Amino acid sequence: MNRTPSEDRAHWEQTADRLLLSVRPYATDDHALIHLPGTASFNGRLSDGLEGFARTFLLAGFRLAGAGGHDPHDLAGWYAAGLAAGTDPHNSNRWPTFTECNQAKVEAASIALALHETRTLVWDRLDDRVRRQVLDWLAPMVGNVMPGNNWIWFQAVTEAFARTTGGTWSQDDLDRVIALNDGWYAGDGWYSDGLTGGERRNYDHYNGWAMHLYPLWFCRILGADAPTGLLDRYRARLRRFLADQRLLIGANGSPLVQGRSLTYRHAALAPLWTGALFDATPLAPGETRAAANRMLDHFERHGATDNRGLLTLGWHRPFRGVLQVYSGPASPYWASKGFIGLALPPEHPVWTAPQQPLAVERGDYTHTLAAPGWLVSGTASDGVVRIVNHGGDHADPSRPHADDPCYARFAYSTHTAPETPGDPTAGPASCAATDPLDNAVALLDAAGRTSHRRPIARISVDGATAVSRSRAHWPENATWDPFGGPRTRYAPGPWITVGSALRGAFEVRAVRVDPAPGEERTNAGHVLRVGGWPVAIDSGTAPDATTAATAEITGTGGLVSGITGATGLPHARIAVSSGGNAIGERSAIPFLETAGPVEHGTVHVALIRLGNGGTPPVVTTRAEGNDLLVDVGWPDGNQDTIRLPGPR
Repeated sequence: MNRTPSEDRAHWEQTADRLLLSVRPYATDDHALIHLPGTASFNGRLSDGLEGFARTFLLAGFRLAGAGGHDPHDLAGWYAAGLAAGTDPHNSNRWPTFTECNQAKVEAASIALALHETRTLVWDRLDDRVRRQVLDWLAPMVGNVMPGNNWIWFQAVTEAFARTTGGTWSQDDLDRVIALNDGWYAGDGWYSDGLTGGERRNYDHYNGWAMHLYPLWFCRILGADAPTGLLDRYRARLRRFLADQRLLIGANGSPLVQGRSLTYRHAALAPLWTGALFDATPLAPGETRAAANRMLDHFERHGATDNRGLLTLGWHRPFRGVLQVYSGPASPYWASKGFIGLALPPEHPVWTAPQQPLAVERGDYTHTLAAPGWLVSGTASDGVVRIVNHGGDHADPSRPHADDPCYARFAYSTHTAPETPGDPTAGPASCAATDPLDNAVALLDAAGRTSHRRPIARISVDGATAVSRSRAHWPENATWDPFGGPRTRYAPGPWITVGSALRGAFEVRAVRVDPAPGEERTNAGHVLRVGGWPVAIDSGTAPDATTAATAEITGTGGLVSGITGATGLPHARIAVSSGGNAIGERSAIPFLETAGPVEHGTVHVALIRLGNGGTPPVVTTRAEGNDLLVDVGWPDGNQDTIRLPGPR
């Protein structure tokens, strides 16, 4: 959309105001809780009501912070009333304590951030009784044992605010959070969101909307009391991260559709705005605003809000397949973090400089993200950004897991979504991980059941190639862990080693299958299946024709998903499904299979395409000792070699 710089900011302010005014009819009379309509989260209605207050207050905080005192909708007064009522222990609409509701710790951080940003407009105008109530409600955070992930920052931020306002805080808590955070830093600007099985394996949007955001705000709140050098350390890490994140935004304005909590949508903008606010970004101001405008417009165009003006639980539309058990009606309002730019004054260059093209619009690129183990390709002709994942899987490496579609697939993009049928919050019967197909490499057993991938072991990430290995396993019985999904006993199978080379629209995906030592007989008889990209299709679209070893489907907007068996994968088909994709009601996936049981210790190669142009590479295979090599010759003259090592 073509708007002037001043019109851009006005549009953001108007959007924020619409979101804030639309929730008011669902608030209690005293404004303490906002009970939005919809299915309650695992945490219950009271927790969801607090979430409604806290996350919209965060939006109000950013809206007020850069408005120079202009408050036509009395946001300050409206939320001040809610603060007084919610923290009154004798009020029937009081907020739950941290003991009563663990989720309250999350919301406390949003409240603390909003209070800091509106200190003169809200906090300083509260009477002493209410200020004491707020600090008393926050006080039990001190010494509280937090989960070993981004939650530690909820403790640090609330205690930092309490420290600056005469509340209770602990230096030991703050020191512990800083040390843990440093231990999770994986280098090159990337954090793992905590450790899983003692390893850094957790990579997703939490890098930006939590792991970078809260440390910088922690320093902002403490001001001169922040440890020496800490702000500079966090600024340098964010600057490096943004050099990568700018490559992960599609020309359509979409962030990467990968990881959990996707219903927060344009919260993915949080690190871009934070970089501008803290002078910690390699992006020009005009590129920051262009990315922000594009992403906001993307979700506005695709139904992020309903006819009541409420943010929905979903991605492009209401869609429960991308939710978690903690997702409730107010959860999408963590999108408030995508409005941090409003805390910058109107005269800041990010609001006045001419917009600049996004990275993917300036030309094609191939990039390696060593920390998460991702290969990245952006193509200017269609604006698509793709990643191939041989690193993070958000799984404990010591035991097998069902495949979470948002972490375990081999590839993700800005224009497609992984297949997530059913409602992950409802239990094992509707778990989305039952039949990995899209962007999966799996074995089918005699009963036609599909193997799962997690955990994965990274073997190499080098240049435009990457290799990982996992042991195929099949679920035998499942119980439900409300936070981790299905907990299952698995039947083990062969080892699958997969290597990728990625350039332009094409991934060369090479596979070898080897029996586990001593299990050669029990590991026999499996069909190998390699899945391509899932694309949304229109209601009247029929699958494109397939040849013996090629399948291709043209999705909504002309986006092409194709797959060709180059070596050992002669059978191509297309699967069509309904109700399983966050981007469209109907979707299609091209895939390949072996003609019969997979031959162990041999190489199988698929050419996988997502995009509207390009010439496929030429591949040849060879052996070198016990290793299988795939040489890839690209049309532009680049050469890559994928090395699939044999069992050691």
